[in-house]
Amino acid sequence: MEPWTPRQVDIVTLARSQGRVSVETLASHFNVTPQTIRKDLNDLCDRGLLQRFHGGAVLASGVANVGYEARRKLATEEKRRIGLKAASLIPDNSSLLINIGTTTEQVATALRGKRGLMVITNNVHVINILQDCDQIEIIVAGGVVRHADGGIVGEAAVDFIRQFKVDYAIIGTSAIDEDGALLDFDYREVKVARAIMDCARQSILVSDRMKFERTAPVRIGHLSQLDYFVTDAPLPPRLQEVCRGSGVQVEIADEA
Repeated sequence: MEPWTPRQVDIVTLARSQGRVSVETLASHFNVTPQTIRKDLNDLCDRGLLQRFHGGAVLASGVANVGYEARRKLATEEKRRIGLKAASLIPDNSSLLINIGTTTEQVATALRGKRGLMVITNNVHVINILQDCDQIEIIVAGGVVRHADGGIVGEAAVDFIRQFKVDYAIIGTSAIDEDGALLDFDYREVKVARAIMDCARQSILVSDRMKFERTAPVRIGHLSQLDYFVTDAPLPPRLQEVCRGSGVQVEIADEA
């Protein structure tokens, strides 16, 4: 394999800081043709450093997640729409558990106008989003705060969450395998996510289309265990079959 070019080094640096890069933006940034950038991205994907998606690439994610700040910048408009759609499924005077994740945080933002909610969460950012809402009671899980993203994880958080039986669980995932497996990176976080799903009458997965193209090493559960899947694009055929066969209601948060 040929050695890296300086431009390819810069592309990887940009991907690490932003989480994703687009062909169009890179071509303009480096003043080269889109074909040249596509070749660079293909080379970097062959090296296992990036993963392609239509129009660009994301940082490869086999065993380590993209940094929190970079994830916040990924698919921001899509996540906002997903948050609004998911929040529309939650009636006033409900109880819910909200998990770690930049998309679940968008759901929390969209819930700010609701009344009479009880929100139990292990996400420090969700607390900050909702703490000034008088009509929303916040209950915080105890445990170890993960500095990387403000998630509260560990056995203490699991034990705390198991005290409750709520109306809805709002969960995110780092990747969705083509067979419907929900995947993540940190086994401590996965234990909390499982507890949240177990302690809710209905579970709502919120995830943008990029998760269809990623992978991660730890299994949370399976798409068939959910009641709703809120995303921003039609599902790949195999995932459509899983949802149809399991009675999972798919909600597409389109631009309209």
